[in-house]
Amino acid sequence: MHFILRVLIKTMHFKNASILIVALAFILFAASLALVLEPDTYHNWFNAFYWVLTTMSTVGYGDYYAKTAAGKALTIFLYIFGIGLLSLLIGKVIDSIASIQRQREAGLLSYQGKDHFIIVNWSKKALYAVDEILASLPGADIVIVDESDRHPLQRRSNVHFISGDPSAEETLGQANLRAARSAIIFADARIDEAALADGKSLLVASSIERLAPDVHTTVEIVQEKNIQNFRYINVNEFVLSYDAISRLAVRAALQEGNAEIFSQLLSREHGDEIYEISVDRGWRTYGDAFHALLKRGATLISDRGDLGVNRKLDLPIPAEARLYILADEATYREIKSAGYGVR
Repeated sequence: MHFILRVLIKTMHFKNASILIVALAFILFAASLALVLEPDTYHNWFNAFYWVLTTMSTVGYGDYYAKTAAGKALTIFLYIFGIGLLSLLIGKVIDSIASIQRQREAGLLSYQGKDHFIIVNWSKKALYAVDEILASLPGADIVIVDESDRHPLQRRSNVHFISGDPSAEETLGQANLRAARSAIIFADARIDEAALADGKSLLVASSIERLAPDVHTTVEIVQEKNIQNFRYINVNEFVLSYDAISRLAVRAALQEGNAEIFSQLLSREHGDEIYEISVDRGWRTYGDAFHALLKRGATLISDRGDLGVNRKLDLPIPAEARLYILADEATYREIKSAGYGVR
């Protein structure tokens, strides 16, 4: 008995791969030995294999059972060693699953997917960004990169978490940056000084642009004067944080209803939305596009960042144009289903 206990204790310290190999070898050997001892009982190797598994799992259907003394001795051997070995294997599997879950919660697992969204620095604004992405693309994968040590959204299976310095190459590599669709950098809410918050965002943006210049990068900037620094490293988009909120509040105070218009544009829950469409082959001028879209209930509002296209209706649409319209979701879907100039 002491020998058996020593064997079991040593087995518990085996690595998962070793346990799997030992268990598989044990089952195969036991099935082969059972067939050799009682060929008339099991008839073929598969039946012996089936009997070994039902015995080790304590199911014991009774359709096959040992009839000779040697076969019964093998059965006793399986009771002593096989059941314990199988229980140990199941325990290791459960422990491995629990370990993976713990690593996921701690942000230690690398993300292997592609075409995902990376959100840097967790905050309330980052939470709203996650909700907005999933509202637009329910099947999208999101990777949150933050210096905290716990997954902020554990219950969402398509939201992955990487814990670490977001400016470090190793951390961005774990987020599979080069295969990402877009990266959004929010100002670190834990930093009170605006200049320091922008400085950290600039460092992160520099690392992203160096490692993956083709990934579309959007950065939240606290101080407007720092925009030039971000333009120098070729960041694609800028969002002014406190400045935008302050201006919106002032406009709401000066012109009633102003804030409601912006709220509709920024939310997908109600009102119209801004959509990008491609240039239809039949459109030669902005006027052609404007009138064709207007008949379908959509309004042409810009070409990239140029909001003055409606004052240029006679001008030809350039080859590199990116047109944006204002419409509700039903109108956009109608245009899309008709295959009419939709990107």
